[in-house]
Amino acid sequence: MNIDIISDVVCPWCYVGKRQIEAALALYAQQHPGAEPPRISWRPFQLNPQLPPEGMSRQEYVLQKFGAARAKDVYARVIAAGAEYGIPFAFDKIARQPNTVAAHSLIALAGAEDTRADGLQGRVKEALLHAYFLDGVDLTRMENLVAIATAGGLDRKKVEHCLADAQARRAVESEDRRARAIGVEGVPFFIFNGKLAVSGAQGPRALLDAMRQAETAAV
Repeated sequence: MNIDIISDVVCPWCYVGKRQIEAALALYAQQHPGAEPPRISWRPFQLNPQLPPEGMSRQEYVLQKFGAARAKDVYARVIAAGAEYGIPFAFDKIARQPNTVAAHSLIALAGAEDTRADGLQGRVKEALLHAYFLDGVDLTRMENLVAIATAGGLDRKKVEHCLADAQARRAVESEDRRARAIGVEGVPFFIFNGKLAVSGAQGPRALLDAMRQAETAAV
């Protein structure tokens, strides 16, 4: 089974959704002992494609998007959901809201390098999410992206080449447009075997049910 997950590295619900699909995969493995595990592919989506490469102040971004009163409620709900899945969100550490094209290009690089399906792409995705949401790392700085991606398992020279490659950025932007063209408006967005879609962080059981339905549809 192939599972495409469309998400962004600055979307907290995408981090929760990552934990939920991991829990769903663990349940799937319990119910299908010895079966080949589903193959996960992480696909790009930009919550804020209009942001410049240098990003903007996180405080200003939050005030513009939510307003001070609503932001408190949004943060409270996300923090509670994160705690349920072992994600100690540290929004107070985040100083800048980045444009995420460069980060997505590294995730795509990891997918291309992940020829043995050994989880390299997932590790790079996790490293970026962890750096942003738990450590407050500025993802607009190239040296930070290099450090995160290499810690996730990518070769430093390939990372540096990718970040300097305009074609890699254009590929991310093109895939982002394709996601919107098929109706993706919010993330995370899960596509199972190219047949069944689930939008949002719906929980492990809902994702497991989607796997079962997709398998049935494939027969």
